Amino acid sequence: MVMSKIWKFLIGKGSAIAYAIITAIFTIVPEDCFKIIKVCDKWSETVNVLIVRLIACVIIFVLANVGYCIYKKKRKKVTIAGNNFTIQIEYGDLFDCKDGKIVIDFDECFTTTVGDNPADIKPDSVCGQYLTKRPVDNMPQLIENAGVKTERGKSQYNNQDRYAPGTIVPNGDYLLMAFAKLDQNGLGHLTYDEYIECLNTLWEQIDLRHGTSGVYIPILGSKITRFDKDLTQQELLDIMVSSYRLSPKKMKKPYKLHIVCKEREDFSINDVFGVD
Repeated sequence: MVMSKIWKFLIGKGSAIAYAIITAIFTIVPEDCFKIIKVCDKWSETVNVLIVRLIACVIIFVLANVGYCIYKKKRKKVTIAGNNFTIQIEYGDLFDCKDGKIVIDFDECFTTTVGDNPADIKPDSVCGQYLTKRPVDNMPQLIENAGVKTERGKSQYNNQDRYAPGTIVPNGDYLLMAFAKLDQNGLGHLTYDEYIECLNTLWEQIDLRHGTSGVYIPILGSKITRFDKDLTQQELLDIMVSSYRLSPKKMKKPYKLHIVCKEREDFSINDVFGVD
């Protein structure tokens, strides 16, 4: 573990910047400039130049890495670019995003009741905030207009119609998505495999319905969804990024998938796999 961290540090982005600066300095700066400083009069000129060069390397190496660490701590977004696709992960408020479609995750029945009862949409959830700001009174009509079909069988909760996780129902600039499956008490559950299947369906739906806009999406399942595995917000984000990268259905450039998240002590966009 220690050796891997040391190796990562030596080949990291900050070190790469340091190596580039050192190479440029040693290429451009004349040899005589290194002879001006004498570390020790007893040493030969060659040794003094060598020591000065080494000191310069250490100083540049330290400054470049410290500077890059400060930059990483301060940055609010990171970008992962691939073959004709872009994922941008950013801190912010999902509802402040104005230049694209916004994904809002509901449960499998597209419940629209906001409250504190077990089966209600929680007011502080993304869905709860959306319904509080923009109440949806015509959900059945929206579903019908989208041509979305119900799943076989009924939901465990109140025998309601249910929809496949990842299914999208457009509503203006918002893409309303079926997500967690409901148990008999109306609580949201997903297995790990169901989560992966949901993401695969979601990417297909976004590819179909994003039009000429990028798409903003929260980290799905990071609050009250119950999984069969203990998954942190960091792990859920990594799963989403990996799933999108592997999916054959992606928005082509210049359109981006934006994953919007809140800053937390136990979470960092810098720790996402594939981010420098």
